[in-house]
Amino acid sequence: MVGHQESTTKGDAGDSGASTFWRKTLTAPAPFADETSCQCQAPHEKLTIAQARLGTPVDRPVRVYADGIFDLFHSGHARALMQAKTLFPNSYLLVGVCSDDLTHKFKGFTVMNEAERYEALRHCRYVDEVIRDAPWTLTPEFLEKHKIDFVAHDDIPYSSAGSDDVYKHIKEAGMFVPTQRTEGISTSDIITRIVRDYDVYARRNLQRGYTAKELNVSFINEKKYRFQNQVDKMKEKVKNVEERSKEFVNRVEEKSHDLIQKWEEKSREFIGNFLELFGPDGAWKQMFQERSSRMLQALSPKQSPVSSPTRSRSPSRSPSPTFSWLPNKTSPPSSPKAASASISSMSEGDEDEK
Repeated sequence: MVGHQESTTKGDAGDSGASTFWRKTLTAPAPFADETSCQCQAPHEKLTIAQARLGTPVDRPVRVYADGIFDLFHSGHARALMQAKTLFPNSYLLVGVCSDDLTHKFKGFTVMNEAERYEALRHCRYVDEVIRDAPWTLTPEFLEKHKIDFVAHDDIPYSSAGSDDVYKHIKEAGMFVPTQRTEGISTSDIITRIVRDYDVYARRNLQRGYTAKELNVSFINEKKYRFQNQVDKMKEKVKNVEERSKEFVNRVEEKSHDLIQKWEEKSREFIGNFLELFGPDGAWKQMFQERSSRMLQALSPKQSPVSSPTRSRSPSRSPSPTFSWLPNKTSPPSSPKAASASISSMSEGDEDEK
């Protein structure tokens, strides 16, 4: 994997090459050039690109220099430094970062100040050493001071400070090694996104507690942004309610489907039980018939016997005459004489019947 070729990086030798400087590249930030005790005092022979790619010289790494502004340090910067670090089998990468004064003068304002940009470079895994307040145009004195073998940058001519290409003299000296730019990412692109969506980010920071004064936002815009934030919150709540409602409806549909299935099963069971009881051959019909016959027997009168042991009637004798002599209950006898007369008539009637 790139960047893991060596766990440590060997620096340049001192006065006679006796002392060495080691830095653990993945466990500590890169040192600043003006703070390190490693000063290149040994003879420094000029190398060609072919020699460096063969891994020579064997007694020291190839010193590669890359410079830039590195504002809003991003993956495009890191990939360029990775390419510079891996140009040769054994290389030591020095990175120059221009100061705020030079950058504002020749390029424009930056989002990050110089201290922030210096610190960002120190924590890039491919960087071995950071040079603060790097020159805008490289001079022979600067190259000699830092014992730079090669300069790495993309091959596009960089016109600035009254020059068509600030790296022209480096290319003519055979010290320039090109790297490839990463398309789709740059500091200018990031700033363009922020400017294009300024309202979105202003509202975002207002939500996070920044004041309108800190964001340089007018009173009217502040109220507008806060109102828009409230509208967005309401939209989010409505969206959450809709999602929950959909989940509730789905659960209700699942439960209703289960209830319908259970209802159908219970309905079939109920109908079967009903037919078993009240159908043509059901138990209820048999029970009803039995009870009906019992009720009819209970309600029907008993038949009188064919012959009476106390009174026998001959077949020739006519049926008993109607007793018209029975007294009328509604009209009682008007006098005792009438009552005695009626009693005597009843006794005579009985003798005649005998």
